[in-house]
Amino acid sequence: MSIAESRTAGSIPFPEALGVLRAAAEETRLRILALLTDGELSVSDLTDILGQSQPRISRHLKLLVEAGLVERHREGAWAFFRLSEARAGLADPLLSGLDRSTPPLSEDRARLDAVRTQRAEAAQTFFARLAPKWDELRSLHVPEATVEAAVLDALGERPLGSLIDLGTGTGKMLGLLAPRAARATGLDSSHAMLSVARANLERQGLSRVDLRQGDIHAPPFARASFDLVVVHQVLHYLDDPARALRGAARLVAPGGRLLVVDFAPHDLEFLRTGQAHRRLGFSADQVSHWLAEAGLATVATSDLVPREAGQLTVTLWLAQEAVHQQAAHQQAGLGRDAEPLQRAVA
Repeated sequence: MSIAESRTAGSIPFPEALGVLRAAAEETRLRILALLTDGELSVSDLTDILGQSQPRISRHLKLLVEAGLVERHREGAWAFFRLSEARAGLADPLLSGLDRSTPPLSEDRARLDAVRTQRAEAAQTFFARLAPKWDELRSLHVPEATVEAAVLDALGERPLGSLIDLGTGTGKMLGLLAPRAARATGLDSSHAMLSVARANLERQGLSRVDLRQGDIHAPPFARASFDLVVVHQVLHYLDDPARALRGAARLVAPGGRLLVVDFAPHDLEFLRTGQAHRRLGFSADQVSHWLAEAGLATVATSDLVPREAGQLTVTLWLAQEAVHQQAAHQQAGLGRDAEPLQRAVA
């Protein structure tokens, strides 16, 4: 059973269910819950949409959080709120049955669309300043579509379960994988980049992805809380990539997987100054060694080699818990010394 399935398997005791329903049985709070079905919102968003004062909105949110209907998380000086998974079994039927085509919910939705438009415009302005550098980097390796296809190929048809993308940036991996996941989370240290990711995901209709601000070296999540952990084009920016992988490995649930995507070793020194790269790529053995130190076994690697000389090779590493990997090898008759699959994609 995946983490997402296990979370929905339990029932809610009667006294708690009564408290949940009482918290929802108020006009403003029910409107807030209806808005949050379309994704997380800040207090400022809700005051703009509902036309009520910040203290009043904050009081309603406090009651919803206390009832377990809504979760709160910090993003720098901002606080964002989203529907709680713990009460989904009780809240989802109620909220899905609401008629959104008539006031006040239809008017709330129109104002929500206006807030999202403003958010997207602000994110686009920020990203426009970064685009030239990102375009330069993308021109140095195989097309993004090739990388995305290799990611999907590496993960196969197995259900993704609960997913986290560490160092999510613009949310590209979330946009690719969240539709296949039961639950999707993105972590980044930059509030500005999270704003870009939020706008991009909303444009794709993925508004219920959970975006959090935090340090990739110490992710603010419980141990073994995700079925798939993704670290995509992040390690080369870090002073201590091994430490980041140890933090990522701590999040992998029993039987779960960790996918790393980064550059193979190269000598493009200008990327240190022009793109703030701390490391000029990694060998397959180096990352596999770090993963092994973190308790994970590399089960597959893939090199995406560019056609032109002097460009960057993108490497993928797929790992899972060493205990589960050894058991899989023994069941397949491969023994514990079986070599991981090595592939090259031209």
